[in-house]
Amino acid sequence: MLARARSVALIGVDAVPVEVEVDVSPGLPAFTVVGLPDQAVSEARERVRAAIRNSGLPFPAARITVNLAPADLRKEGPLYDLPIALGLLAAQEMLPREALEETIVAGELALDGSLRPIAGAINLSLLAAAHDLEALLPEANAQEAALIEGASVYGAATLQEAVGHLSGQKRLPQTEAAPPADDPTLFPDLGDLKGQTAARRALEVALAGGHNLLMVGSPGSGKTMLARRAPGLLPPLTRTEALEVTRIHSAAGLLTSRGSFSRHAPFRAPHHTVSDAGLIGGGSIPKPGEVSLAHRGLLFLDEFPEFSRKALETLRQPLEDGRVVISRARATVEYPARFQLISAMNPCPCESQSHNFPHRPLALPSPTPSAQAA
Repeated sequence: MLARARSVALIGVDAVPVEVEVDVSPGLPAFTVVGLPDQAVSEARERVRAAIRNSGLPFPAARITVNLAPADLRKEGPLYDLPIALGLLAAQEMLPREALEETIVAGELALDGSLRPIAGAINLSLLAAAHDLEALLPEANAQEAALIEGASVYGAATLQEAVGHLSGQKRLPQTEAAPPADDPTLFPDLGDLKGQTAARRALEVALAGGHNLLMVGSPGSGKTMLARRAPGLLPPLTRTEALEVTRIHSAAGLLTSRGSFSRHAPFRAPHHTVSDAGLIGGGSIPKPGEVSLAHRGLLFLDEFPEFSRKALETLRQPLEDGRVVISRARATVEYPARFQLISAMNPCPCESQSHNFPHRPLALPSPTPSAQAA
């Protein structure tokens, strides 16, 4: 018997449709997954087998073939566990096939049949809403996915709940979006600082005008302290901007709160040993880098001269275009990267003021507290 389930693959911040075909036929017991799966997808066989049995559902002693189409698209991650398991049950006529064809499904299965959260749930929900389909996801991802207007999202805690929902025996309630999670104490307040009048004024002007900023000052003069208070000066993000940021962080699996989104501008401060791929993104299937994670917010580079020249040169295109295009053998993706750059450095030991930086931003010497008091 053949059954089909709908799922997705993440390419950048976009979700593309994937069809999960499950065939159960007579023969020696075997479980094969084809369609260019990675190691995590291939290991889904054991997770699905254990989850079905531990949920009290029958696992067929037959030849099982799972095809993930399109076959030329690399499938990554454990999000195919749930669609494979549901397709397997539908092939045994334990679920109506029509219900699977009207629902996009994704989720990682634990061995006891419980569902674990996945990355990119909000991007999956966006695709489901565009095709007028329901989305069935782990309960931990449901409120995140419900942020998309017009999306019909259902969250299941276990495989049994997902089966009951699709079979109609016990329908799950539709998940409602949670209000924005705004924490006023997320970033320290600039009002905590005393002194540094000129540096504070420069920071305010740079943020108000969307300018990049370079702070030059002795160690301990307060450069990092000023930069870490900068996000509190930015206006809250609009809903559209907040959803853009949430989509990027969801695709990277970095959402701190899966139930809502924050209207605070993001603030990223990578270490100076970061690679160029870590800064702009990379991987066999590219993942977002620091410039994209700082989209609509601030990217802070402390100890600016310590960053490699190659890493700094990669900032040229994102600063000019507000986006970054990453080309790899398997995929070419485009990430938004519209951010403001704040950097800090110590003065040159030779006391020369002729620094050659690409796109030289506003440079402001930061006096030491003792010098300012004098």
